[in-house]
Amino acid sequence: MSKVLVVDDDASLRRIVEYNLAEEGHAVATAASGEEALRALERSRFDLVVTDIKMPGMDGMELLRRVKTASPGTEVIVITAFGTIEMAVEAMKAGAFEYITKPFNRDELKLAARKALKLRHLEVENVRLRREVARKYGFENIVGDSPAMQRVFRLVEKVADTGAPVLITGESGTGKELVARAVHYRSSRAEQPFVAVNCAAIPRDLLESELFGHVKGAFTGAIRDRSGKFEEANCGTLFLDEVGELPFDLQAKILRALQQMEITPVGSNQIITVDVRIVAASNRDLEEGTREGRFREDLYYRLAVVPIHLPSLRERPEDIPLLVAHFLKTLAPGGGVTIATEALEALKRHPWKGNVRELENTIERLLILRESDVIRVTDLPEKIRHPAAVGRPGGFTFTFPPEGVGLEEAEKALILEALRRTGWNQSRAAQLLKVPRHILLYRMEKFEIPKRLPEPG
Repeated sequence: MSKVLVVDDDASLRRIVEYNLAEEGHAVATAASGEEALRALERSRFDLVVTDIKMPGMDGMELLRRVKTASPGTEVIVITAFGTIEMAVEAMKAGAFEYITKPFNRDELKLAARKALKLRHLEVENVRLRREVARKYGFENIVGDSPAMQRVFRLVEKVADTGAPVLITGESGTGKELVARAVHYRSSRAEQPFVAVNCAAIPRDLLESELFGHVKGAFTGAIRDRSGKFEEANCGTLFLDEVGELPFDLQAKILRALQQMEITPVGSNQIITVDVRIVAASNRDLEEGTREGRFREDLYYRLAVVPIHLPSLRERPEDIPLLVAHFLKTLAPGGGVTIATEALEALKRHPWKGNVRELENTIERLLILRESDVIRVTDLPEKIRHPAAVGRPGGFTFTFPPEGVGLEEAEKALILEALRRTGWNQSRAAQLLKVPRHILLYRMEKFEIPKRLPEPG
């Protein structure tokens, strides 16, 4: 139900307007003067104000200005018996939704009110949806407490409001688009469009049109003019996902668009100026692509003003319990579902080649197929319950970090992992590492690894 305030010093006309709007199902309040209307507006918020222009004391034009200053979202319809073009123009410039002259019929009034309230409700819904999207893509949905993820969060905070191009790298499923949206929604462009383009999913011969638009007749099937993604993202953010898949000949046009902030639709000679913040992502090594001649070096450096690398889930297993708790909460919002310690440990040991996306899909499947409100090891897929059955011979997999790793550092990490998996039981850890226990103890002393499980905190 919409709230409407009717303002008129003529009591009979005020009752007529009140009756017709109440008949439409609105909650209608009335005021006999501009001053009384302002007091009503201080006590309550209204979706629509319908006011006469000519009133003693504060007239309708002054009330209109005061309403739009105090509550810009409130729509205003002005009514007068002394209508002139100049007055109508003045009212519309001051923010009036509609200008009605007396005498008016009831249908004219109702139609104007319906249109004004529809606009008001659309604006309210738009604000709600934008807030919901901003919450959805906030940091609280990029889960991670590991040092690697904390570095990502700090980078996003620093770069978000600068306008600098950002290049996000990482394996598929690590959450590159989530980070791109976090950059957008933490910037001054948050109220403007976020437009995503998957460069790998669009056929090569249509990609230029998709990005820059085209004019009618530019190619077979171009039956009308069409705006491209650069125009759609104007004043906002354009996310170029899988940018490493861009055809080499199109990369030069992308580079020019980024340098000049100008685009030319396919089949046109018209240059269109745009204001777009670019965030790109790739699961390929673009530096290697530049060395091999597959990716333009100048475009790479234009995109990678601020590079952000997302670690794989294998590089941050300490985040798995947080992610599992997050997915249990979001995928089973009613609560009550927990996961047994043994099952959680099995999830932590899994290599997760599909990264966070694979983990989320696994939790969703477990929630659907579970036998009780406690997810146990027996509920897990075979490949997670018996990791030796997958991966390299013996089930052993090692992932090199992008910056490389020293041999002693790798050895220390392997010993720590064996101790962690066995609850710091040195005999069992030595069995896992296939060395005598005294050799393990010697290595632990060499790397200053404590012989007992460190106390938390």
